[in-house]
Amino acid sequence: MTNAATGSAVDRPPEATLPADEARRIALRAQGLLGAPDRRGGVRGVLRHLGAVQLDTISVLARSHELIPYARLGAVGRKTVESAYWTGAHAFEYWSHAACVLPIEEWPHFAFRRRAYRVRPHWHHELPDGVYETVVKQLRAEGPLTATELGGAKNGGPWWDWSAAKIAVERALMFGEVVCVERRGWKRVYDLAERAVPDALLHDDLDDRECLRRLVRLAGQSLGVGTRADIADYHRLKGEQVEAVIADSGLVPVAVEGWDKPAWADPEALATPPRGRHRTTLLSPFDSLIWDRARTERIFGFSHRLEAYVPRPKRVYGYFAMPLLSGGRLLGRVDPAREGTTLVARQVSLESPKAVAPMAQALREAAEWVGCDAVRVERVDRPELAPPLAAAVSAGVA
Repeated sequence: MTNAATGSAVDRPPEATLPADEARRIALRAQGLLGAPDRRGGVRGVLRHLGAVQLDTISVLARSHELIPYARLGAVGRKTVESAYWTGAHAFEYWSHAACVLPIEEWPHFAFRRRAYRVRPHWHHELPDGVYETVVKQLRAEGPLTATELGGAKNGGPWWDWSAAKIAVERALMFGEVVCVERRGWKRVYDLAERAVPDALLHDDLDDRECLRRLVRLAGQSLGVGTRADIADYHRLKGEQVEAVIADSGLVPVAVEGWDKPAWADPEALATPPRGRHRTTLLSPFDSLIWDRARTERIFGFSHRLEAYVPRPKRVYGYFAMPLLSGGRLLGRVDPAREGTTLVARQVSLESPKAVAPMAQALREAAEWVGCDAVRVERVDRPELAPPLAAAVSAGVA
C-alpha cells in the first residue's frame, strides 16, 4: 500500500530478521553462485535468472558478457555464449543497469524507459532532418545492418563523434523501433523491432507504474535480499520510482543484522535455507554480484573498484582487477593479461594465506577456458605468498 499524501510506500515492520551470513548466502544463491550450476538452462538460463548481463568493450580474458556465464557454469564455450544470446529471439540489448543483454520477456517492462527517451533522447546529438526516417526505411528494405552498412558509424573524430546514420539508429534503438539482433566483430547489427521481437511481447501496453512494479520484483528476485538503493541500482531506477511500487511488488520487508537500512527480500528466497556448493571463480568487474560498491562492502566486507578508467599511476589493483570468489567470500583479486598461450597474472592481491589455493585453482581454470597452457604470476602484493602461489599454480598446470 502507499501513503496517499506522499505517494511513498508505507514502511511495514520486517517479517524476518536475517543474520548477515544468511543474507550473504541468499544473495549468492540469487545470483547463481551457490548451489549446483543450472547446466540444463545453460547460458539462457543464467540470463533469465540474473535478468540482465552487462556489456562492455573491454576484453582481457574475454568480454564481460562471456565472463558472467563462465563464472556460474564453468568452461562454457564462447561461441555457445554468443549463440545463446543472439539466436532465436531470446534476448535484446537495452539500457538497464548499463548497456545490457536482457531476456526478451522483459521487453514490455522497459516501455516506461522507451517512452521517456522519446520525450527526451538520452544522447543530445544533433540529427539532420530526414535521417532518422531514411535509416528506418533502409532497415525495412535491407536489414539487418550494422551502422557502417547504414552509412558509416563515425565521422573520424573521437569515439563519440558519430555519423548521422549512427545517431539515428541508436536513437531508434532507444525509442524501441530498432533492436540489436547480434554482435558482429563487436559491432551492433540492427533490425526493426517488429521483425525481431515476438508479436506477443512487441507492445508498450504496460503503464509506467506496472513496468516499475515488475522490474522492482525482478530485481529483488535477482538480488535475493537488498536495500531499496540496491534494488533501484539493479535497473538504474530512481529512488522515488522504487518507493512508489515496492509495497506492491511482492517483496517482503526484512531486517539484516549489521545493515543500517531496511531491506526487502524475495519471499521464495526466504522459504528455503540457502545451501549448496560454492563456486570458486574469477568475477568480471561488471558482474551483477558486485555491481554496487556499497552493497559489495556491506555483504562481503570487500572494497571493489574498476580501475580501467583510473590513470595508471593511481591504480592500486590494476587495469581489470577480477575479484576472486571462493567459499562464498571475496578473497582477493588479480589483474590478468594474455601473452600468446600464457595467462599472465600481472598483479595478485590476496586477503590471507587461505586465498592461495583458490586463487591458483581459479587461474588454472581461467587459463584453460581461454586456451592458455601456462600461467605466469608476476607480482603478489604480499611477497611472502608469492612462492606458495607460484607452486600451487605450477602443480596444476599440465
